[in-house]
Amino acid sequence: MPSAVVVGSGPNGLACAATLASRGVEVTVIEAEGEIGGGTQSAELTEQGLLHDVCSATHPMAVSSPAVIAPGLELERHGLEWAWSEVDLAHPLDGGGGGTMLRSLEATAAGLGAAGKRWRQVFGPPSQSYDTLTEDIYHPLIHFPRHPLRLARFGLPAALPATVLGGRLGTPEAAALFAGVAAHSYSRLDLPLSSAIGMALVCSGHAYGWPVAKGGSVALANAWASVIREHGGRIETGRRVRSLDELPGADAVVLDLTPRGVLEVAGEKLPSRVARSYRRYKYGPGAFKLDLAVQDGVPWTMEAARRAGTVHVGGSLEEVAAAEAEVNRGRMPQRPFILVGQQYLADPGRSRGDLHPVWAYAHVPSGYGGDATGVILDQIERFAPGFRERIVAQTATTTAEIEARNANFVGGDILGGANTPLQTMLRPRIHPVPYWTGIPGVFICSAATPPGAGAHGINGFNAAEAALRTL
Repeated sequence: MPSAVVVGSGPNGLACAATLASRGVEVTVIEAEGEIGGGTQSAELTEQGLLHDVCSATHPMAVSSPAVIAPGLELERHGLEWAWSEVDLAHPLDGGGGGTMLRSLEATAAGLGAAGKRWRQVFGPPSQSYDTLTEDIYHPLIHFPRHPLRLARFGLPAALPATVLGGRLGTPEAAALFAGVAAHSYSRLDLPLSSAIGMALVCSGHAYGWPVAKGGSVALANAWASVIREHGGRIETGRRVRSLDELPGADAVVLDLTPRGVLEVAGEKLPSRVARSYRRYKYGPGAFKLDLAVQDGVPWTMEAARRAGTVHVGGSLEEVAAAEAEVNRGRMPQRPFILVGQQYLADPGRSRGDLHPVWAYAHVPSGYGGDATGVILDQIERFAPGFRERIVAQTATTTAEIEARNANFVGGDILGGANTPLQTMLRPRIHPVPYWTGIPGVFICSAATPPGAGAHGINGFNAAEAALRTL
């Protein structure tokens, strides 16, 4: 039986290990921290009985991920259950209005009024053929397209700056709605390809919605771990790997590490050309997280936001773009872009009566050492007057604490790398098989590999496929 060692138990490491184990490979997972899951952990962070996601929250790309649904995995058999809120996404604007995205493309377009026709034109075709489209966009850029016409239909608007594509939608509400989704890239929204991640998230949302994992994002980690153990794999925690020489003999090694981590572990074993690429790899802005226990929920002025699993707080397209430009320049904006998660609306078991867990984080400069609690609360209060009075407890997590909990989150960068135009297309290096480190039998599977960040496990699945071709 071939064997493999996977270093790191984030969603990609677990997805890789589960895929290998389901294909008859003897797998050992080694995790530095005391718990598995990386960005898919959940915990009671404020009040007893309130369940918060530690990092990842909503999972629009995980529902259709091959790392979730592929034969031999099928995580629903291992306890994974999806839950949807009534409204997938809301983006409030001053005055009580804003943009709303529902799973239904037609309902979303109808709610956007004059911009509805343009929304359907841009997002309709790729949303309707999303499953076919994923056969290309879930893979590295350097490959022979299976569906070139559909890929081109997606790729042309995706190549635009988000400020341009958003502006073409026709109304401030639609422009802000798209800008908030595009801002998930943490990139400057006036650069080429800054629409790409927004396009993927909108299209996957119209195809599958923006669900949460029932019982917390940790349910994803537990389901992959269940697959691994079902096939005889082992998971070791509390063991930090500092060199490839420390690993037991195996036919393949897969590293759920950023390029910086691979450099530290592989050392001089890396070919010089690969080492140069990994040293040039860039990390992006950080996150400052605030977990809140809120009595009776957030009193949003925008009615749809009270029913939305995810709320983007940042104002107009111009405000969101300005805030993202500031954090990418290393400056803290007065009004940062904020993601607010109300996962309890889809999964009421996370609450304790009328006391609800609210998950929020602001985009901040890499390694930001200040306290962003005040500006986060100010931004939410701007669209939900009286919000502060409802807060029963809160826990802040700085960029330094985020990195200390997960070494892959350099400077608080929870995406595992900057989404510059070049890195969006070709990460972590230019190669037909970017999962290969250049060392025979050694691969990388973290969010630094295609198709990028997210708790969908696709990177790990792709890395497992690459490793299997060599076994």
